[in-house]
Amino acid sequence: MAVSRGPLLKKCRSLGVDPAFLGYSKKSKKNPKTNKKKVSEYGLQLREKQKAKFIYGVLERQFRNYFEMASNKKGVTGENLLQILESRLDNVVFRLGFANTRPQARQFVSHGLFEVNGRKVDIPSYLVKPGDVIKVREIRQDNPIVKDNVELNKTLAVPQWLERDFANLSGKVLKLASREDIDVPVEEHLIVELYSK
Repeated sequence: MAVSRGPLLKKCRSLGVDPAFLGYSKKSKKNPKTNKKKVSEYGLQLREKQKAKFIYGVLERQFRNYFEMASNKKGVTGENLLQILESRLDNVVFRLGFANTRPQARQFVSHGLFEVNGRKVDIPSYLVKPGDVIKVREIRQDNPIVKDNVELNKTLAVPQWLERDFANLSGKVLKLASREDIDVPVEEHLIVELYSK
C-alpha cells in the first residue's frame, strides 16, 4: 500500500499542491521558497507525475500500469489516466464524503468497511464501473468515525459522475469521470510526454 510517511505540508509545498486536494484543511505557515533556478522540461514533467502520484497515493509501478491501461484505451491518454485514478475505490469513498481524507479512505477500504454491489472489497485500487453501488457494510454501519464523517460532509458537493445516499450510507457510480469533473491541479499532458520518451 502506498503510504507517504514524510511531513505532509512539506511535501505539498515542494510539489505546489494545496493540502485540500488530499482532504486536509491545515495550511503551511511558511512562505514557499522562490526558486530562481530555471526548471528543465524534464523537471516539469517529472513534477507533474510526482504530484499525481502523491495526490492519489500511488507508487511508481502501479502508476506506470495505469499509464499503460490509459494508452491502450480509446481517447486522450492523459484524460484516460486521470479517469482511471478517479475510478479507484479509495478515491470514490473520499469523493462521496465517507472519509475526510484520501489516506483515511484508503484505510477504511483496506479494513473492509465497504462493499461494492453487495460484495466486500478491501482493495483500495479496485476500479469501479458505471452502475456500481458502493455501500458501508451492514456490520460496519455503527462505526463512529464514518458516522462523524457523514455528519461533517452532509453539505459537501458530490461530483456529477457520482450519486450519494447518506441515509443508506451508500453511493452509486453514474458514469466515469470526465476531465471537466476532475479538479486535481495536474497537467496530464506533461505526464504523457514524460512516459512517451
